[in-house]
Amino acid sequence: MTEIVHLEAADLEAMARVRDWVRLSCSLFRQHDVHFGHGTDNVWDEAIRLVFGALHLPAEGDDRLLDATLLFSERLHLLDLLRRRVEAREPVPYLLGEGWFMGLPFHIDSNVLIPRSHLGELLANELEPWVGGQVPGHILDLCCGSGCIGVAAAMTFPDAVVVLSDISQPALALAKRNVERYSLTDAHVIHSDLFENLGDYRGQFDVILCNPPYVDAEDMADLPPEYAHEPELALASGEDGLDFTRRLLREAPEYLSADGILVCEIGNSLPRLLEAFPKLSLVIPELEASPEDERGTEGVFIVSREQLLNFEG
Repeated sequence: MTEIVHLEAADLEAMARVRDWVRLSCSLFRQHDVHFGHGTDNVWDEAIRLVFGALHLPAEGDDRLLDATLLFSERLHLLDLLRRRVEAREPVPYLLGEGWFMGLPFHIDSNVLIPRSHLGELLANELEPWVGGQVPGHILDLCCGSGCIGVAAAMTFPDAVVVLSDISQPALALAKRNVERYSLTDAHVIHSDLFENLGDYRGQFDVILCNPPYVDAEDMADLPPEYAHEPELALASGEDGLDFTRRLLREAPEYLSADGILVCEIGNSLPRLLEAFPKLSLVIPELEASPEDERGTEGVFIVSREQLLNFEG
């Protein structure tokens, strides 16, 4: 890896204030065309998130702190993170060990995707009108990763039993940390390849939330370097991006309650799903565009157990 970020001792001595590091970060991000999309969408917000986050200051920044003087050890720490961001193209949430979802902080590392699912927008509205004013008794966060969706669901519906499952043991270890972070007593973390170890909940889930692997082979090959730090297991899903989703649609009915629904996000693989299974009646909710999410709003679908019983795929 070619060294890009280099400061002489005199430079470090001069880089005394918070604003000096924000300015340098902005310059380097712009100069070296780093890619955004993991919580920010521009050089300024990315610089603020990196510098303030590294100093354990408010993530959104605070003008009152821009002229604060940094310890020399803090400057060395910022230099290390800035090098990793620009030279290794590591996303800021991995550098900080923290990502945000629905306004809540979550422990994360490179064993899980960085939180950015549109399912949060549906949870913010308590899944209305699709749950019809009913409070779900059992909710499943399938492919839970860090557990951010399941934790948010548990906080949205505090009377529900929430199950978080994933095939990745390192991801589950992180999900457990996030469940414990919010002291959720009715949230249970289970290791499972799809529904393999969820037999005790057969026919019980009123809502299954899933942000599965859905990136097709062509898109995987074209992803910016930042995405190479995320686990391929959580991204890639075969030639057309639908390998996992096909299994999910076949197996989900057995685990949904009579009036249960599957709420799933498959990004730009959704048009291929609609084309492949035109008889499958899916609801496509309208979502507002998220400025840091270049995938746009398309990609989430909702389908009932009744519709899935007739699925052939």
